[in-house]
Amino acid sequence: MGEHGDEGRRREQLIENLQGYASGQSELGREFARHEHMHVTDSAAIVEILRAEGRGLPLTPARLAERVGLSSGATSILLNRLEDAGHVARRRGHSDRRLVTLHSTPSVHASADAFFSPLRARIDELMDRYTIEQLDLVDEFVTDMRRAVENHLQNRPG
Repeated sequence: MGEHGDEGRRREQLIENLQGYASGQSELGREFARHEHMHVTDSAAIVEILRAEGRGLPLTPARLAERVGLSSGATSILLNRLEDAGHVARRRGHSDRRLVTLHSTPSVHASADAFFSPLRARIDELMDRYTIEQLDLVDEFVTDMRRAVENHLQNRPG
């Protein structure tokens, strides 16, 4: 088989590995939900809120609705449920008091840390095997792939 055949197989393998990673992340979210005795959508919302906080950009209810694929009404019900369970707080701590942001509570942080910390430690060990230049290259590639998928989703007909 020629060089192009090997390259094509390598590309397919890489895509399969990325898809496997994405599937594993989805399963991890479902397992966190089971572990916490909550619905998968509730878990997905909590993870989105935690990620946004980690980036220093708390989510609004509307942005959360986009991220988890729910209507505004369904998101309101979900947030009421998460707030009642003590997982999430809504805050109006901004100059525009109409703007509500979502924040995780210390109890959900403790649960998430206990659940995800072993994996985080393993990932840190794996990343230590690579130079910063190699990690930069992987980051560039994965970012480009994520953008390609996002652009495809935004620009598809219908």
